[in-house]
Amino acid sequence: MALGRQGEEMAMAYLKSLGYRVLERNVRNKAGEIDIVARDKGTLCFIEVKTRRTARFGSPFEAITPRKRRKLIRLAEMYLQDKNIASTNIRFDCVAVFVEEPKDSQITLIKGAFEVE
Repeated sequence: MALGRQGEEMAMAYLKSLGYRVLERNVRNKAGEIDIVARDKGTLCFIEVKTRRTARFGSPFEAITPRKRRKLIRLAEMYLQDKNIASTNIRFDCVAVFVEEPKDSQITLIKGAFEVE
């Protein structure tokens, strides 16, 4: 299994254990892809998953640059428009997954990692 896919599977299991209800994953449109769309109570969450084997090149969260944030916001706007969702609470969450050995894996969630600017 590819590292990114493995990380997404682990992130989904983790999110479900926290009570998230996963609605969709790998939602693609012309602007790119949303890793996971889920509900956390009354909030619609757009979740970016970053998976790494080591922290040698920095935290996975560092890969979510201002440019990436703008892209994720645009993807979310397109998703809401495509699904005809006019009014709902939304949030952008990020999940970092470190995969070394399955027993040594570490998952970190940042709820509300960034906001629409």
